Amino acid sequence: MNKDWKIETVAVQGGYEPKSGEARIMPIVQSTTFKYDSAEHVTKLFDLEEPGFFYTRLANPTNDAFEQKIAQMEGGVGALATSAGQAATTLSIFNICQAGQHFITASTLYGGTYNLFACTLPKMGIEVTFVDPEAPADEILKAFRPNTRALFAETIGNPGLNVLDFAKFSAIAQQKQVPLIIDSTFATPYLCRPFEHGANIVIHSATKYIDGHATSVGGVIVDGGNFNWDNGRYPELTEPDVSYHGLQYVKSFGPLAYIIKARVQLMRDMGMTPSPFNSFLFNHGLHTLPLRMQRHSENALAVATFLETHKSVSWVCYPGLASHPSHERATKYLPKGSSGVLTFGIKGGAEAGRKFMEATKLIALVVHVGDARSCVLHPASTTHRQLSEEQQISSGVAPDLIRLSVGIENVEDIIADIDQALSVSRR
Repeated sequence: MNKDWKIETVAVQGGYEPKSGEARIMPIVQSTTFKYDSAEHVTKLFDLEEPGFFYTRLANPTNDAFEQKIAQMEGGVGALATSAGQAATTLSIFNICQAGQHFITASTLYGGTYNLFACTLPKMGIEVTFVDPEAPADEILKAFRPNTRALFAETIGNPGLNVLDFAKFSAIAQQKQVPLIIDSTFATPYLCRPFEHGANIVIHSATKYIDGHATSVGGVIVDGGNFNWDNGRYPELTEPDVSYHGLQYVKSFGPLAYIIKARVQLMRDMGMTPSPFNSFLFNHGLHTLPLRMQRHSENALAVATFLETHKSVSWVCYPGLASHPSHERATKYLPKGSSGVLTFGIKGGAEAGRKFMEATKLIALVVHVGDARSCVLHPASTTHRQLSEEQQISSGVAPDLIRLSVGIENVEDIIADIDQALSVSRR
């Protein structure tokens, strides 16, 4: 790959480089295993002395091409595809946290992530502290403990749509010598590249905008290769791994230590493996990601502007609006657009919200975002239903909140559908 290529070119041409006579389009290698001519070759693969493929749970040519492309788009050194976005989140923490240890996260999280952190990980002995991302740095610093291993946040909170103060969070992480892990699902690598703003690990639910067509579930972890794991705080990356004959990840793999360990240790043992067919589809989604994100962002801004003056709407939340509390940060960190998701409060509360969602015709009522098609949801009664009302508010979910994932259809048709549905909601 030409290192001078812009991200739009990498989206189309990155990751896969066919040799003379090979398939121009990245093929689907739907095989569990791979044939070799010598036992010595396989031994070197298992001992991590030589790159290659020997079992699809750990690596596969189709998955590898998708991983390489997304790493190139993010500006990272390597990536690991997973079976779901939740798997990517889980492995990103498990890779450096174990029972008796602790990490800190912004409270404005996707509901599934909130439950994972608040309910499931504590059962495994991993403790978490939720902090208000808008709190002063000195207040967030008070949440750190001697056993704190990471700081976690989302580029654009889901569904609160707060844009992260990267300068503050990266400074805190650097001061405490812990990695900053960022879920950048809503932003995608086209709208924001967190490594350029101090992040160390980036994760995505590939199910959303990366796929873009609501066909496949998957996730990906991208390693920035820019964290000093040899700072005395992460022995799992510097001390011998007994499951690999005493291999030391930092010593053997340098900047790739984190992502190699996630693959050969955690993916080996937990098997959160993506289907090669899904990786093939994710790769196709990446081809058009820059074009789609431009259109999603333009349409969402037009819809948000329309809703701001509508008599049936009490408030609108979209970072692209000048009225949004994070607008200045959106201008700084998301200069190409603020993505395709917006929220608004409908007058009449939950009942009016139900009428609105059932009255839309073009816009579908589905539990999803990031699709080329517009869709709508009431998070308090769906994606964040398992949280208490206090937890919902902490995550940015108000009882009257309606979430719109604005698609790439003609924006006049989207607005017309919203307008007629709002009329129904007032009856």
